[in-house]
Amino acid sequence: MPQHLESPDDAPRRRARILAIANQKGGVGKTTTAVNLATALAACGKEVLLVDLDPQGNASTGLGLHPEQRRRNVYQVLIGDMPLADGVVDTAVPGLSILPADVDLSGAELELIDIPQREYLLRKALADDPPYDYILIDCPPALGLLTLNALVAAAAVLVPLQAEFYALEGLSHLLRTIRRVKRAFNGPLEIQGIVLTMFDRRNNLCDMVAKDVREHMGNFVYETVIPRNVRVSEAPSHGKPVLLYDVGCAGSQAYIHLAREILRREQAQGHTPALVL
Repeated sequence: MPQHLESPDDAPRRRARILAIANQKGGVGKTTTAVNLATALAACGKEVLLVDLDPQGNASTGLGLHPEQRRRNVYQVLIGDMPLADGVVDTAVPGLSILPADVDLSGAELELIDIPQREYLLRKALADDPPYDYILIDCPPALGLLTLNALVAAAAVLVPLQAEFYALEGLSHLLRTIRRVKRAFNGPLEIQGIVLTMFDRRNNLCDMVAKDVREHMGNFVYETVIPRNVRVSEAPSHGKPVLLYDVGCAGSQAYIHLAREILRREQAQGHTPALVL
């Protein structure tokens, strides 16, 4: 694990900043971003909780959790069987904890449908101001009840966006959903930023998509881009974030730069203007 990186933010501790990492399209690097951004923020000296809200549980796998470590998990927290703190598991990364997911969560969309105020379950679970600087929520690749819970609980949404032909079409759909959630359930919700993932500089299409996204979304697109990188792809099979697997690779360095860019923006948020939704 790298030593704590210099953080641009030495401000006093504040209430946890809750970010939903969401994109309804699968295979865009959402969980990879959740795991490695959480790791990079922890390496910057922040206390971070990663909430694995995806029934596939890939974030839990990517941080090396064994099945027995997932017996207490996010599903039990959502249905009120136990408090958040009882489900949280420490990871091999100093400063990073995870609320894991397992197969129990796969039926949650149906099981939670009859619970009153079902959209607010995760917000209620996080309401006791847990002792973290950042809480990142890894959403499933769908705009269902679990993702809705994440958007209602979050202060802002971070969108991983693959540099591909249909990127803007999918982004438009997601922004419409966020707009509806903002109006109906969570007025302060905003866009934290959009990060381009799986970027291949040898591919002219990636450059064209990046230019198009930046023209439409302006400063809400991070300067940092996450490259296609073999070491990033290999790391989950070893149960490690790429910063533990190979801190010197291009993917690790990109996530370190992304964490620093987010912290700089947060520090300056007196404020980066919120995207009008």
